[in-house]
Amino acid sequence: MASDSSAVRTYLHPGAVPFYLIHLGAIVGVFVVGFSWVGLLAAIGLYYGRMFFVTAGYHRYFAHRSFKTSRPFQFLLALGGTTAAQKGPLWWAAHHRVHHKYSDQPEDLHSPVQRGFWWSHVGWILDPQYAATDTDRIRDFARYPELRFLNRYPHLPAAALAVTLFAVGGWHLFVWGFLVSTVLLWHGTFTINSLAHVFGSRRYDTTDTSRNNALLALITMGEGWHNNHHHYQRSASQGFRWYEFDMSYVILRGLQAVGVVSGVGKPPAHVITGERAPQKRARRPSAGALAAPAARAGDLHAAGEIASRARAPEIGGERPASVGVAREAA
Repeated sequence: MASDSSAVRTYLHPGAVPFYLIHLGAIVGVFVVGFSWVGLLAAIGLYYGRMFFVTAGYHRYFAHRSFKTSRPFQFLLALGGTTAAQKGPLWWAAHHRVHHKYSDQPEDLHSPVQRGFWWSHVGWILDPQYAATDTDRIRDFARYPELRFLNRYPHLPAAALAVTLFAVGGWHLFVWGFLVSTVLLWHGTFTINSLAHVFGSRRYDTTDTSRNNALLALITMGEGWHNNHHHYQRSASQGFRWYEFDMSYVILRGLQAVGVVSGVGKPPAHVITGERAPQKRARRPSAGALAAPAARAGDLHAAGEIASRARAPEIGGERPASVGVAREAA
């Protein structure tokens, strides 16, 4: 259990004030401005609209590079992600890569196994000791000045969204479209750190406690298929079976169809079933040819293969995903 001094450091500091004020404003504001269908639709629309930028942008693109896109759309993904008020794209992706490298180990930033539910849900993101961006883990994107700008001033787009909603629809649209929507978006996203390592089924014997949870997948546009994701982190789709609905993946496939993104796909069949990768048959050397050198250790498993003892492609030092064969969920 955290000491009183560490709890004060984590939860009671000036940087955490906006987090509490937005919660308070959402609760009080709903009673003040009242209910309307327009307000509710605005809250739902801006919840899922911004959730997509977190799931497809911050997570699948910046943290895992699971698809490719142009520099302008890369910027749009980062800009949309900052409207979710979950800090900057480089900060988010760098910390997420640490999570995968040390998942559910003491070094994991938000493991419910190590430090409990509340820490994994909100404590770690409020704690000022994690406020810095480890650019060494995100060098691939830190070279873009526009991303560094958004990472340095992540609250500007969120504030601009709030002002725009107020200008268009007054206090009513501000309360429902920004305050209520943002609070729901925060806690919807945070459930993957907390609940998705506690409740659900485990198809794959990963080295952590990640689980698949259909309800969390619905509220996070596919992120709830978390055990799948920890088994094979590079996949743009986190729903491996036809019945595992992943709305973020559906949208990405649509964007690929019109040429906005590319490289969107599911894992190979052997990854989904948890089997070893099929081995290519070596060519027989021609007569008189020199004998081929012994296979290098790095050639034993192709990049991206997950099998009994294989690992996912490493991004920023990600740890191996699974160490066992697949276990079908009941």
